[in-house]
Amino acid sequence: MTQTLAQMAVAVLSTADGRAKTALAHEHAAAWRASRDGSGPKIAIGTATPPLRPARPEKPDLANPRDMPRRRPGSPQGRIALLHAVAHIELNAVDLHWDIIARFTEIGFPPGFYDDWVQAGDEEAKHFNLLCDCLERLGSHYGALPAHAGMWRAAEDTVEDIFGRLAVVPMVLEARGLDVTPGMITVFEKAGDEQAVAALRTIYAEEVHHVAYGSKWFHWLCGRDGLDPKPQFHKLVRHYFHGALKPPFNEEKRAEAGIPPDFYWPLTEQISPKN
Repeated sequence: MTQTLAQMAVAVLSTADGRAKTALAHEHAAAWRASRDGSGPKIAIGTATPPLRPARPEKPDLANPRDMPRRRPGSPQGRIALLHAVAHIELNAVDLHWDIIARFTEIGFPPGFYDDWVQAGDEEAKHFNLLCDCLERLGSHYGALPAHAGMWRAAEDTVEDIFGRLAVVPMVLEARGLDVTPGMITVFEKAGDEQAVAALRTIYAEEVHHVAYGSKWFHWLCGRDGLDPKPQFHKLVRHYFHGALKPPFNEEKRAEAGIPPDFYWPLTEQISPKN
């Protein structure tokens, strides 16, 4: 029997090894696209119960963000640490996008919602593998260094709030990637690491779409419920995000993704911690 899309998403979330997880993400994304264009068996969206936390490999060891060593990208070891940190972000992003597919099926989104997040989950899987390839060429691998333990916090905080999930994950966390990735590209250009530069340029180009998916579906929900998106966004970020947003912002790419400055500049003021 053909699995539903929600069941496929749970299968991705339940796979621990990073390379195996991303291979399954690619397989299920291809099956969904074939279903949508009529070249493969029809796949229903269905329902499923995703785990609160996705399966993870035994390594890397996860550390409190305050305990993470400072990365010094001027050295080869620092550049490996930077690539490892970004690979960890991308693996979490794979799970974040497949989680949103499985967790909120009761909302009644149109099929385009699932098209977008399957595409995003597929691209994040590609990004993780590109970075793993870079690490392995440099004599390292994903899991060789400790990693940030707080990456899944936003998913747990918004486990019952689709508005909050869209506001905080793509529209804040992924938007931050648009701000910092150009600087990372410069680091690897200076080091002459063409493979890392190519990988980061691919990630930079495609992350704009992921932020745009968040903005699109956040506005869709607000329109459905008669809510003004900007104050709703401010309220949700102040509730769920831990700290103030920090400039500088990549205003050009944020605008391209559908997030104007008056959405994020007011949130640079210190936000009171959530009760």
